Amino acid sequence: MSGPWGIWLNGGPGSSSLVGLFYENGPIHLSPANGSMIPNNFSWDTLMDMFWIDQPVGTGYSTADDEGYINDEDQMGEDFFGFLSNLVQVFPSLQKRPFYLMGERIYLGTYIPYIVKTYFGLSNPPVKLIKFAIGDGSLGSDALVSSISMVNVLETYPQLIDYDQDVFNYFKEQQHLCGYDLNFTYPQNGHFPPLRDIFSTGNTILRNLRLSLHAPFKSPMKSLLASATTSKEGTQIRTRNSKRDLTGRANGTIDPFYECDLFDELLDYALNFTLPWSNIIKADPNGFGVDVYDIPDALDPAPLNIGDLSLGGGISNFLNDNTVRTALHAPTSKDWAASFSPYPFQNNATNFEKAGSGGTNEQGDPSNPTDFLTQLATNSSQRNVSWVIYSGNDDMLVAHFGSQAAIQNTTFGGIQGFSKPPSTPWFGDDGQMAGIVHQERNVTFVLFKDSGHLVPQYQPERALTFVREFILGSNKNGTVNSDGSIVGGNSTTFVNNVLPGFTNPIFTGSGTTAGSTFWPSATIAAWESFIATAAPTIPASQQTGSGTPTISASQQTGSGGRSGNSASKINGANLVLIILAGVLIGASLV
Repeated sequence: MSGPWGIWLNGGPGSSSLVGLFYENGPIHLSPANGSMIPNNFSWDTLMDMFWIDQPVGTGYSTADDEGYINDEDQMGEDFFGFLSNLVQVFPSLQKRPFYLMGERIYLGTYIPYIVKTYFGLSNPPVKLIKFAIGDGSLGSDALVSSISMVNVLETYPQLIDYDQDVFNYFKEQQHLCGYDLNFTYPQNGHFPPLRDIFSTGNTILRNLRLSLHAPFKSPMKSLLASATTSKEGTQIRTRNSKRDLTGRANGTIDPFYECDLFDELLDYALNFTLPWSNIIKADPNGFGVDVYDIPDALDPAPLNIGDLSLGGGISNFLNDNTVRTALHAPTSKDWAASFSPYPFQNNATNFEKAGSGGTNEQGDPSNPTDFLTQLATNSSQRNVSWVIYSGNDDMLVAHFGSQAAIQNTTFGGIQGFSKPPSTPWFGDDGQMAGIVHQERNVTFVLFKDSGHLVPQYQPERALTFVREFILGSNKNGTVNSDGSIVGGNSTTFVNNVLPGFTNPIFTGSGTTAGSTFWPSATIAAWESFIATAAPTIPASQQTGSGTPTISASQQTGSGGRSGNSASKINGANLVLIILAGVLIGASLV
């Protein structure tokens, strides 16, 4: 065989990639209600041979003793290539076939850069890496991941503040005071200064709440709230939640309670002061109200679907069934869990209190991916390894603006950042606009319209098209030509890095739709008039650092985004066996 093959990783740290297999982009999905099997017509194995790997050690089926957990991400990268060396011994053809490394969720922005860094450090790597793709991943500090994006989130979903112009101006002021109002130029003129930490006072409860939101699923937040109700931390939570509006806030100064955690501040405002979210949290104080994975989803609890692991059953019952374990040759020394969190980096950061100290991040990890992204890009250019960074437009937890900032702060192909602003539409096989794409110097940025944090779940068909066209294929849409023109032209709907979100209605209910919230057309019109001044519209032709003339719109490549050298479908008859072998080898050798 000579076709492409790929590996899928979930983030965490400590999230099992089998969640991606059974709930996102694998050939068989499991019902969370009863564990029944559901065929997935949009599985990525229809395009290439796929493996879903549990890593680092201790994650999912992968086992480790008390002293065996990784110390940092460099060790994770070494372990991963130890696994790949064993894998190609079992499947020798993989060694020469084009390899694509892909993954999603917050910590993939750490995992994959370190894996690729390890790859470039090997004199004789066991695989031939062609491209890697990071979906909704953290490519920097907590501030970069979320807080710098909150004004952009409000421009996308002003419903969170009920289209209140004064509240928007307040958050815009806080963004400025915290130094988070980054100015993108194309190409970027100089590196951004280090971002201010979201906390400076050691407020552990706010850090813990942030950490719980970073967990791959929602249940840790409920557990933390429940355990803190009678403690000092519980008092802090209640004080935090009692802040109903912005009345009396200091003007022109950073808020003393939230400091620069604009993410939590916006969440609290919506939960306490904006319909329908305030009604949701009043009805269920331990609920979540705002779905940070998918902003317009106001159903609480979420409807019964394959992505809501808080429902229990389903995948856990299936993977811990003795018959299934035997069939997979999976270990019986531990139960499979969707998330191993917090991950015990250095074998000591085993709880929230120990994380964030001793040179570690809030996960207890001493590694920092931002230290070497430019060097990684230089090596990628020399080795002809391409990058793909993609985001869901409805994701609040890891909003796309932070990923764009990381790109603009990285030098690749001898130029810092993109030389032109992303603004080219791409299309699904149905001919409808699927989002925005931009491609320069082996780096591709893709934004998914109407998608939250889990792109293959929220937009499975478009995700498959994306893999076919922009990961495996050579679709040129969004590519900057040598004369400065862009294949596919510019979208008039994506200006100032804002793709307007879903407007009306926001559906509400407990598990199933029971009501909806509409905003009057006059309210929306007034907001649009206001935001045109509050966030001035800058034509794409004026957003370049060198005053480049207006970008000419070229004919869109192909029909409905289906052009380019689409990857040929590989015979999938043995894919399920390969998947199971991948799980087995990942568990026994990593």
